[in-house]
Amino acid sequence: MSRTKRFSRILTAAVMGGILLLAVGCATVGRDFSTSGVAAIRIGETTKTDARALFGNPWRTGVEDGRETWTYGHYRYSLFGPAQTRDLVLRFDKEGRVLSYTFNSTYPEDVRR
Repeated sequence: MSRTKRFSRILTAAVMGGILLLAVGCATVGRDFSTSGVAAIRIGETTKTDARALFGNPWRTGVEDGRETWTYGHYRYSLFGPAQTRDLVLRFDKEGRVLSYTFNSTYPEDVRR
């Protein structure tokens, strides 16, 4: 094999490796949701129907201390920059109204000043 062909193959492999690294260098988990509705949540008043209208179907559901929970989450990870994450956990009482909630985010537009 000639030196030029060998160099061409090495260069092609390096370019393909770089493209592959860029393609797998980012990962997204969860489902994006609108954060504008967070301010509308009212403890003891907001219902599951209200939550669906504000945020859509939950990404995950579960139980905490015997009470139903809904989680809305969107997590973006990158090898080339900081992760951006946001999640909202709603905890419901037995009547299906919000008992408590937690909203966390590292997205710059969500950070309160």
